[in-house]
Amino acid sequence: MATTSDVVVASSPQDAEAVEAVEQHHAELAGRLGALTTALVGAAESAEGERFEQAHRSAVRFCTEELLPHAAAEERLLYPAARSREARLVDGMIAEHNSIKGLVDELSAAEQPVRAAAAIRALRALFEVHLLKENELLLPVLAQDPAVSLSTVLEGMHELLGGAEQTESTPSDHGHGHGSCGCGESDSGTPELDVRAVPHAIRHATVFGAFDAIGTGGSLVLVAPHDPLPLLRQLDERAAGRVDVEYLERGPQAWRLRLTRT
Repeated sequence: MATTSDVVVASSPQDAEAVEAVEQHHAELAGRLGALTTALVGAAESAEGERFEQAHRSAVRFCTEELLPHAAAEERLLYPAARSREARLVDGMIAEHNSIKGLVDELSAAEQPVRAAAAIRALRALFEVHLLKENELLLPVLAQDPAVSLSTVLEGMHELLGGAEQTESTPSDHGHGHGSCGCGESDSGTPELDVRAVPHAIRHATVFGAFDAIGTGGSLVLVAPHDPLPLLRQLDERAAGRVDVEYLERGPQAWRLRLTRT
């Protein structure tokens, strides 16, 4: 799971807010890709042709409609602003984007389940490392540069800040509850997302991203370090009330909840 530094010193409050928005969107993307990865790997291992095809379509659609546009927007807006101070870092990030694009091509072209599973596993691993570098190396450089107004550069860019209307790769397209979180499964076979080790600053966004990949009727077991009441309120608003919550364990070390999209 991609993490982020606890503190980023910015040259203005607006830039600090812009950094936070980008990091939140990164967490959502990582959570979504993690969920789609486990869904596709599970489908590949199940030997169920229809389930694999559905999971494969959802993963490819997410990559082509959300992941790659995000990368393209970074190269168009973020990276040029940082090149004067961190040219080597920017070149390295672009090289990683090229590798990500190559893995998406492999995933798109994969007809055999084992090849698709291998491609998306590699894609997820590379993407999470890439986000970590952006959060901890690239964004601080931009935020601290008084000559760069990060908030102005990113204004209105939903590819980098999130908040756009969902595309056809919304949860209803994943169908039949085969979506999962990418962090393992509970004893009942329901995908399980343990956020206790996820930094608090991006914890909610990570859950949002994972739940976005859950189809209607599907469930996700959430493991939290406390009763996540604020998160549940936000999730209910985000899902337009289409979420059912069942407490499986109430502390003291962990709270386990089954979240079901209705």
